[in-house]
Amino acid sequence: MSNLDLAPEPSACGGRGFVVAEPVRELMSPRTVKLGESTEVRRLLPNLGRRMIGAWAFVDHYGPDDIADEPGMQVPPHPHIGLQTVSWLHEGEVLHRDSTGSLQTIRPRELGLMTAGRAISHSEESPRPHARYLHGAQLWVALPDEHRHTDPHFEYHANLPTVTAPGLTATVILGTLDGTTSPGTTYTPLVGADLTLTEGTRTHLPLDPDFEYGVLSMSGSVHVDGVPVTPGSMLYLGCGRTSLPLHADSDASIMLLGGEPFAEELIMWWNFVGRTQAEIEGAREEWMRGSRFGEVKGYDGGRLPAPELPSVPLKPRGRVR
Repeated sequence: MSNLDLAPEPSACGGRGFVVAEPVRELMSPRTVKLGESTEVRRLLPNLGRRMIGAWAFVDHYGPDDIADEPGMQVPPHPHIGLQTVSWLHEGEVLHRDSTGSLQTIRPRELGLMTAGRAISHSEESPRPHARYLHGAQLWVALPDEHRHTDPHFEYHANLPTVTAPGLTATVILGTLDGTTSPGTTYTPLVGADLTLTEGTRTHLPLDPDFEYGVLSMSGSVHVDGVPVTPGSMLYLGCGRTSLPLHADSDASIMLLGGEPFAEELIMWWNFVGRTQAEIEGAREEWMRGSRFGEVKGYDGGRLPAPELPSVPLKPRGRVR
């Protein structure tokens, strides 16, 4: 997953000084970003005033898009450091390639988890031929300092555990929900889950009061703690919750994202998560020079060039409200 903005803004992220330490209901609207040749996404994180939810630092929602006569997702090889990428689909397929030699087609409700660590490059594309519709989310998880220089690797989990209740099925993507744990590797306390609700369902989802949470609506009509959350928008919930009331007005699907507030201060620019301007500058230079990030083999096309760095200094300032 790449941030394809031609002039990406630096984001100062992390630090616990601005975490909302009590339950809130903060509805976040997306901004529209072009991804590759034919895919348009709705970017929820980083958002004006809200940069992270736990270690979750980047969230894009896309589709459902009719790509029957289109190339679909076409994201050329690009680099990452200091993060994990999570590919999550409701419809369609995405073919993942990376510089460790991974080649994997990811399908709905399957987890593609790439740990960039010290350096990786990858591409994403809709296979040829591909399904008519493409609908999903792409997310980043920031790595803590002790793990951000780990060796890059890719995980694929076709079968994930679920939590069920009347009218609710929750697929645990990462972390632990209600005692059920995903096989995906995590480096900070967090949770990511895909919740499917049938029309008329009223239920309470158990939460960890030490986590902060957000809910991304994927489809359908659902009220989260009494707030209607429409597809492509996200509700930030703060901390201090032991349960979350949900009411589905129709068949609906939402993603629950949460985790312990991320203590470290970060700089996130383009496709890099670092700690200093020198680190970001060095990663950009090495990508443009062709070293460090390896080679993505088999992609039909060139690499994605890095944009110019901004003229303003890149400084980690913690969470920004």
